Amino acid sequence: MCPTPSPAPLPESDATSVTTPASAGPSRPWLVADIGGTNARFGWLADGASGVSHVATLPTAQYAGPAEAAAAYLAGVATALGPGYSAPRAGAFAVATAVGGDQIVFTNNGWAFSCRGTQRALGLDTLLLLNDFEALALSLPRLTPAQLRAWRGVVAAPPPRATLAVIGPGTGLGVAGLVPAAQGWVAVPGEGGHATLSAADDFDAALLAAVRREHVHVSAERLLSGIGLPLLHQAVAAVLGAAAPALATEHIVERGLAGTDAACSRTLDSFCALLGSFAGNVALVLGARGGVYIGGGIVPRLGERFFESDFRRRFEAKGRFQDYLQAIPTPLITDTLAALTGAAQALDQHHR
Repeated sequence: MCPTPSPAPLPESDATSVTTPASAGPSRPWLVADIGGTNARFGWLADGASGVSHVATLPTAQYAGPAEAAAAYLAGVATALGPGYSAPRAGAFAVATAVGGDQIVFTNNGWAFSCRGTQRALGLDTLLLLNDFEALALSLPRLTPAQLRAWRGVVAAPPPRATLAVIGPGTGLGVAGLVPAAQGWVAVPGEGGHATLSAADDFDAALLAAVRREHVHVSAERLLSGIGLPLLHQAVAAVLGAAAPALATEHIVERGLAGTDAACSRTLDSFCALLGSFAGNVALVLGARGGVYIGGGIVPRLGERFFESDFRRRFEAKGRFQDYLQAIPTPLITDTLAALTGAAQALDQHHR
């Protein structure tokens, strides 16, 4: 287990951390990272800066672990800043896996590492680890209209300081909540992407039946993610009775958007509809009357297709609670740096 972060509790987050005790917190610069299944995005928070700068994205497959990737990133920052560079003493890493003890094992890439070992390797006094969607949740109250795209037709204003949620299909499927508290917000991380996916109509049921021939448990992430789209595509083709080659996610999206492949096009339709049903479930479970935000890297690539899809209809289609859901916004997060901002916010809260 990582050592106790500090004598004072952190009400806004339950992240695992390593911290040098008896300190009001290290001064900037800070190192922040958003580490997913495919890429690790790093950023720099300079002294006095209001935002993250020197952002760089490194493929996880090219490095043995986060310490090696971070060292490569810091070498680049040192070159860019020259004599003005000073090594960071604090860092916060948002990771696409569950956070518990000292050992962190990623779900969708080969990285496994020690919290203590990474802190030592990078020479940090403080290293805070949190789930990537916990970090994204912490960024939600600070997002501006320029960082979001609203779903047209949903005009109801959410209650002030109401519970928020965020879901995001990327390499995997992340889910987190954000609950208002007396002195800020409490992020609620979880592994909601691994909850069982349910059918809302006969076509959904046929899809899930096709997938269950290979997988005993069909989670939401099994189909609603970058790793899941190829499986969803094969299931759609099977239900339609069409022969379909095995395609990578990017090719399914490309052909579906171009309208050159009926199975790919129907796959995108099913993806958006199933995601809408899942998002509605998250809204009900968390009571997220302030909004269910859509993050991740896949939905922004769909462009207008997403906003023309059945996502919103399926989000609201919860019987007696349709009116409840109609008032909940489902904005798309368009800012790819939001999780880095959330990681910086977690570090700021931790030392405040």
